[in-house]
Order: sequence, then structure tokens, then C-alpha cells
Amino acid sequence: MTVRLFLGQDMDTPLTVPLADGLACVFTERRPGRETDNEDGAALIPGDADSAVIAVADGLGGLPSGELAAALALQKLADSVAGQSGGAQREAVLSGIEAANAAVLANGQGGGTTIAVVSIDNDTVRAFNAGDSMIVVCGQRGRLKYQSVPHSPVGYAEASGMLSEGAAMFHAERHLVSNMVGMATMRVEVGPFVKLARYDTVVIGSDGLFDNLFVNEVIELVRTGPLEKAANRLLAVCRERMRRVDDDHPHKPDDLAFILFRRR
Repeated sequence: MTVRLFLGQDMDTPLTVPLADGLACVFTERRPGRETDNEDGAALIPGDADSAVIAVADGLGGLPSGELAAALALQKLADSVAGQSGGAQREAVLSGIEAANAAVLANGQGGGTTIAVVSIDNDTVRAFNAGDSMIVVCGQRGRLKYQSVPHSPVGYAEASGMLSEGAAMFHAERHLVSNMVGMATMRVEVGPFVKLARYDTVVIGSDGLFDNLFVNEVIELVRTGPLEKAANRLLAVCRERMRRVDDDHPHKPDDLAFILFRRR
């Protein structure tokens, strides 16, 4: 498999492809009613037969050339990690994100992007992120095995227990991001090694996903059934939330990108 970059696309349905020793399901589309470019992107980057890197980038709305920043970030990551496996993969991911940050800063248009990355090495995954795109790993029975912390004032407040997930979801400043690719002070948070059981699911999503669904809702939608059906369930609920105002549920129309991954 070659590197697959999904940049500025408006997909109709999720695409499922073999990756490493499993399957990946990727989707991205622009916000409902939006006429300008989709600022979210995704990448599937193979290593060897048992390893790969998957990533989502969300160009920051309100900043110039958000879609360009996301594209640069994913391309630089792919340049660094394609074909890498094992211990070399971690260093390649970090080098790729650093190269992405340098490229966005050098572009000089003031753009920025989040980036959320998962390296897959046989039955082990590791998360890397800068910004508020999120990574979740869950088991078939719904156990939350890993959840990244959004790099935002609201995200940190929720992680510390100062805000409940419900209060954080509806907070007026949820959209503020405190760390991203395109900042001289950018930092990368590196998660722990997580062992994947046979039916565990990895989810990477931009805030178009996680600002419209609670984490437990995402888990419930993806934890069982064939991966493609899980992706379609997730997409259907997310689209419904974006298109209909309901006081009982989150509602934030936005560009959307997500990747699901499971081992075979």
C-alpha cells in the first residue's frame, strides 16, 4: 500500500482499506453548507506488513490558509514516517511533526493546524498530538483504554476534574486552542504504549467529531460490528447532530475527519 492523503476532500461515504495487520476506515467532508475548502485532512501511512501511522489534521478556522497548514502537516509527517517500523517509527513521527511545524511557520501566512497521530506497531499503538483533535482507544465491551487530552483551556479543565464532560462540551470557550502546529512554542504530547486486543478500536477525530458526540457515544457506535458499519453509524449520528439543533445534544457544524482502525 502506498501513502494515502485525504486533503480538501468531500467524501460521500467512509473508505475502508487494509493497513498494517488490520483495517482502517477513513472519512472527511466539509461542514454542511460550506462553500469554501474543507480544512480537515487525514493520512494513512504504511510502514511494513505489521506497522503504519494514521493521522488527522484540522486546519484552524479563523486563521489564514487553514487547509494549507493541515495539508503541509500531513505531507511532512508522511515524508518522515513512510516505510518506518518498530522503534524508528516513534522518532520519525516526532521528526515529522517538527518538520510540519517548521513548514507551517515558514509559509508565513499565519496558518495553524492541529495534528493527532497514532503509530501502529503490530499489537501496540501509541498516540501523539498537538491541538484539540482527539484519540480514543476502546475495547469491544466499551472499556476506555486511552483518551488524549485536548490542548485547550477547556480540555485541561475537564482533564483535571474542574469541568464535567457535559459542561466542557457546551462551554463558550471550547473552540479556543492553546497548542498547535504553526506555533513557535508548539509541543507534542506523547501517550503511553497501549496493547490492542483482538477487537479493540482506535478512533482519531477532528473536533467536528468530538464537539458533536460525547466520548461514550463514540465508543458505543464503534465498539462492535464490522468496521465499515461502525464508521457509517458514527458518520450518520455526527451528520445528524451537525444538521439539527437540539437542546439535549451537542450541535456544532464543522469540517469533519476521522479514522477508525482495528487489527484483523
